[in-house]
Amino acid sequence: MIHPLVLALETSCDETAAAVLRFPGELLGHVVASQADVHAAYGGVVPEVASRNHLVHVREVTESALQQAGVGLSDVDVCAATSGPGLASALLVGASAAKGLALALGKPFVAANHIEGHLLSPFFGRAEIPPSIGLVVSGGHTLLVDIEGAGRYRLLGRTLDDAAGEAFDKVAKLLGLGYPGGPLIEAAARQGDCTRFEFPRSMKCSGDFQFSFSGLKTSVRYLLPKTSESDRADLCASFQEAVVDVLVHKAVGAAKRCRRNLIAVSGGVGLNQRLRECLVRGAEDAGLEVLFAGPSLCTDNAAMIAYAAAWRAKRGEFSSVETDIFPSLGDTLFEVS
Repeated sequence: MIHPLVLALETSCDETAAAVLRFPGELLGHVVASQADVHAAYGGVVPEVASRNHLVHVREVTESALQQAGVGLSDVDVCAATSGPGLASALLVGASAAKGLALALGKPFVAANHIEGHLLSPFFGRAEIPPSIGLVVSGGHTLLVDIEGAGRYRLLGRTLDDAAGEAFDKVAKLLGLGYPGGPLIEAAARQGDCTRFEFPRSMKCSGDFQFSFSGLKTSVRYLLPKTSESDRADLCASFQEAVVDVLVHKAVGAAKRCRRNLIAVSGGVGLNQRLRECLVRGAEDAGLEVLFAGPSLCTDNAAMIAYAAAWRAKRGEFSSVETDIFPSLGDTLFEVS
């Protein structure tokens, strides 16, 4: 397939999304139904609630994306869906729907990897993927990957506990700010002094590219009883600075060690302006470049899944409709070091 038309579904967490894309980057249709308001009442994503809402919305977003694209199901060359990592009950909805469409249409199926979607999202629309260091920072994942090209990835390190976005959400919950926590902490931090509280930079000087943010979250919890409402902005700024400091240090270090000149940033935390400022400055000081995924591609979406699936289809790498979902990250995406 030279320029496959891909229909992709994304239901790995709490967004139900569908996209129609012509390789490499002609996004013909893209629809996202967010559940953020639903889960805000619980202070975080509830898997059972997420999967039930996916069942309600998956047909609607699929039909809307096709209508937006001006194509019918018969025009689709490849059906794809995020098959992992993610919430098992949520993944099943999108994967089952895409498999059903593939069987009914007699078209090939791609079991797309959510992390690959993020890794490739900064390069969305390009027909070539340059060597780079991929920094994925989202609510569920924080990892550094050496990208040799499309489909060739080497895992350098990942979080050993909480992801960066998860730490933002949990600290926001401790502070009573609401969900999702990242934008709320960032907003409060703009009015604060990031040097007021000295929080730990766990594993910053560990000599590897692993991350740990659980201890940082615990430090905030222990400090809270000693603070007042007037300290809130300073606390948010200091917490945010600790997260950003570690991410920048490790990303720049990975690029230097792997001799890559480009750092490609993706995931919802990639929207954080303080991270962007510090990473650009740190990269410039090291003679490196930084490329961020577009804002609409940072949070969970089907466009990046369609793009990743199109690369797979282009190489003839299709999946059996009997392929199971894979909720955990695992190592199947990555080459052995």
